[in-house]
Amino acid sequence: MDFKDIGIMAPILSAILEKGYAVPTEVQKQAIPSILQGKDVIGCAQTGTGKTGAFAIPLLQLLAAKPTTKKMPRALILAPTRELAVQIGQNITAYSKNIPINELIIYGGVSQQSQIAALRRGIDIIVATPGRLMDLLTQGHLSLAAIGYLVLDEADNMLDMGFINDIRKIIKMLPNERQTLLFSATMPMSIRKLAIEILISPMEINVSPVSSTALKIIQSVFFIEKKQKVALLTKVLRKDRKTQTLIFMRTKHGADRLAKTLGKNGLQTACIHGNKSQSARQNALMSFKSGKISVLIATDIAARGIDIKELPQVINYDLPEDSETYVHRIGRTGRAGNTGKAISFCSREEKPLLLKIQKLIGFQMPIAQ
Repeated sequence: MDFKDIGIMAPILSAILEKGYAVPTEVQKQAIPSILQGKDVIGCAQTGTGKTGAFAIPLLQLLAAKPTTKKMPRALILAPTRELAVQIGQNITAYSKNIPINELIIYGGVSQQSQIAALRRGIDIIVATPGRLMDLLTQGHLSLAAIGYLVLDEADNMLDMGFINDIRKIIKMLPNERQTLLFSATMPMSIRKLAIEILISPMEINVSPVSSTALKIIQSVFFIEKKQKVALLTKVLRKDRKTQTLIFMRTKHGADRLAKTLGKNGLQTACIHGNKSQSARQNALMSFKSGKISVLIATDIAARGIDIKELPQVINYDLPEDSETYVHRIGRTGRAGNTGKAISFCSREEKPLLLKIQKLIGFQMPIAQ
């Protein structure tokens, strides 16, 4: 089965092929036909399964089939972080290059003037974080009266970050007659409750349950005391300086400290987290993606939206408190059929966290040598 078999129009199909995708992923196979039929969809799919394409591709086709001269936005995509909003926007730009559809990415941390100017010129699709979108709505710079399509991406993360009140306010401003798509890596009761409130007879899709980790990811664990982690990390990174490595930390301050320490040890790194400015985060990410630097340190929230097709290695410097977060972290590597390596550092205090992770993924990680 290819994209033509699921009804994708020629201009979008050409853009998809140019981007290097010939065969839809499982979530795309299941979601795209239902979305094209006008159904509401609730999709549970973890990072790296192609869920951005699962909603962006059919959404563009639906909009292209209904051209309009109005300047008001017709589709709204909400995302929890600036990085993810940018990533979604970049995908939409690529898929829509052959059709007269335009998008605007709205997020905080930058001047709103260019965003306001773009809205005045006319926009078809808005990709936004809830906070800045609410700012523009409150100031009267934007109307959602013409929105016919709503997408909530990484809904679980948006709720974890405290956006639920903003989301409810935004939904109240939307027309009742609309198509709603909700995608989430996990499906806790809070997401179920939200889905019942805003979706109508949705098609439910479950792909790659959260307990699963890609078969091509080689996982291992070092048992090491907390104070020895920096020395071990330096050794691992020096072993192959050219290997691109994404390092996960639990806290912003810990990420900053580690970046400074690695820098003093002669390892050029960048760091992204919620306290960094948008320009600093984007510059760090671009330097990492381009290969200018080979080590990027990130907290879990900031790492949402990091999509590097051939990232070879992930290191869990701190084990996450939530076992499911481990699966999302290592899912940054081993994508698109490539192999990947996931290394975890486990101190004595973190052993209970490791046991929970191993229970979730269903096997015991081998001890690294």
